[in-house]
Amino acid sequence: MTCNYKCLPVNRFEEGSYAIVPYREEDRFLIMKWRNEQIDVLRQNRLLTEADQDRYYREVVEPSFSEDRPRIILFSYLRDEDCIGYGGLTNIDWDSRRAEISFLVDTDRTRDLKVYREDFSVFLRLMKRIAFGALQFNRLFAETFDIRPHHIRILEDNGFRLEGRMRQHVIIRGRPGDSLIHGCLKEYCDAEG
Repeated sequence: MTCNYKCLPVNRFEEGSYAIVPYREEDRFLIMKWRNEQIDVLRQNRLLTEADQDRYYREVVEPSFSEDRPRIILFSYLRDEDCIGYGGLTNIDWDSRRAEISFLVDTDRTRDLKVYREDFSVFLRLMKRIAFGALQFNRLFAETFDIRPHHIRILEDNGFRLEGRMRQHVIIRGRPGDSLIHGCLKEYCDAEG
C-alpha cells in the first residue's frame, strides 16, 4: 500500500538514481535493523523489536500521512528503487517554520566514506527542496554527536552552520559526549543560488 503525505504537493522527490518516497511499511524492519546496528549515533536507548517497529509505524507514521500539519514527515530513501535508508523532517514546528533533519542509511553504506558522503549530500539537497520549497519553511537543524566527524563535515559542506555545542550532553558507550547543533536557513540556500 502506498501512502502519501497530505501536506506535500508531490510525494516523490528524485535526484539522479536517488529518490525519496513516504516511509513505506515494507521498509520498517530494514530500518529497525539499521537503527539497532547504529544505536550509538542515535537518540535511542535500547534495541528495537519488531513489535516496537510495528507500533511506531501504526501509531506515529501512518497517522502523519493524513495530517495537515504533522510533527514528522518521514521517507524511505531509495537508490535505483532499493531502500538504502530513511529519514526526513522531525520535531516540526509549523508556526516557526522549522524542522530537524533525521537521516540513517544501511550500516554497510556508512563504512564507505565516499558512498556515505554521496548518500547524505543528496539526501540533504532533497530535504532542502522539500523544506524550503514545497513547505516554505525557514529553518532546518540537526543534532549530531561529536563522535561523527565525517557526518559533521558533510553537514557543513552542504550549507549547515555550526550553531552550538552541548557539552557532555549524551552518554555514548558509557562515557559523556558532546552534541553539536547545526542550522541551515532558507536565506543561506537563496544566497547560494
